[in-house]
Order: sequence, then structure tokens, then C-alpha cells
Amino acid sequence: MEKVSDVEIPLDRDVFLRTLVRELATSLESVIGLEEASGYVSLVGQAVGTQIDEMYLTALDIERLTGEQVAEALVDLKRRINGDFYVIEHDETKIVLGNRVCPFAEKVVGRESMCMMTSNVFGTVAARNLGYARVELEETIARGDTGCRVVVHLVPDVDVDTVSGREYFGDRAVTP
Repeated sequence: MEKVSDVEIPLDRDVFLRTLVRELATSLESVIGLEEASGYVSLVGQAVGTQIDEMYLTALDIERLTGEQVAEALVDLKRRINGDFYVIEHDETKIVLGNRVCPFAEKVVGRESMCMMTSNVFGTVAARNLGYARVELEETIARGDTGCRVVVHLVPDVDVDTVSGREYFGDRAVTP
């Protein structure tokens, strides 16, 4: 008889944690709905974004990242957690990113609230350093797209009521 510890099963810390996050998102979406679940995940994402931003600032020994460094940090942080984000376009008004692989892998499919981690981490890092961000999740693997397309707007829109995405504010005054 084979020992339990010798059996090959697809379980390690990474799979366990991705499954944990998915099941938390599933429970929240089932009990309180997608919008409210996204709100709860957003709180976690903001806290994580602040911690990640502090890591980069400390490691680089600077007080703020430049726009170029923000774009690099967004790609780098996802790379470090097994995502495959890349910059499609970057100028002083926006950073457009693509992604081929979600860090949550297959666990994200059908769980849109989990995308609030990306929105909030990206928005928090950008806003803390550049003063403002509005993040649009134009395409997501969670919704069934083949990849993600995320636009981080760096300048407020004059008519914010007609645009989509979530806004994030840093400590620098920013006006449209």
C-alpha cells in the first residue's frame, strides 16, 4: 500500500493560497454580490498596494517613483508573483498594460472580484507616487478574455461621471 505522503497530488503552498483566495471571493460574491465583494477585496488590495509601494521606495532609497518607475514597478510586481504583465503604451497621461498569465492562474476564472487586487494595487502604487490614478480593467481573464488589458489613467477626467474605472488619490494635489 502506498503511503499518503508519497502520493502525487497538485498541492503546494501556491495552489493552496490561490484556492483560499478564490473560495473567499466565491463566498463573498455568493453572499453579498459581486459589487460588494469587489469592495472587500479592494480594501485588501489597497493595503497590499501600500506595502508593495513601500518595498520599492525603500529598496530604491527614494521618496517617490517617477512615471517610468511606476510602469516598471507594476510589471515587476506581477512578474514576481507569476503574472505576465507588459507595457503596451505609456505616456504622461496613462499606462496601458497587457497580461497573458494571471497570478491566480485558473482560480481567477469566473471570479471578477479578484481583479480588484490588480486594480487596487496598481491604483495605490500609481496614486501614491504620481498623485492620482483611475484604473480601468478593459479586459480580464476572470471575465473569460484571453488576457487582461488594464489602463491606468494618470490625469483626472474633467467629466468623471461619464468614465469607467476606479479612482485612487495620493497625497499630492491633482486637479483636472
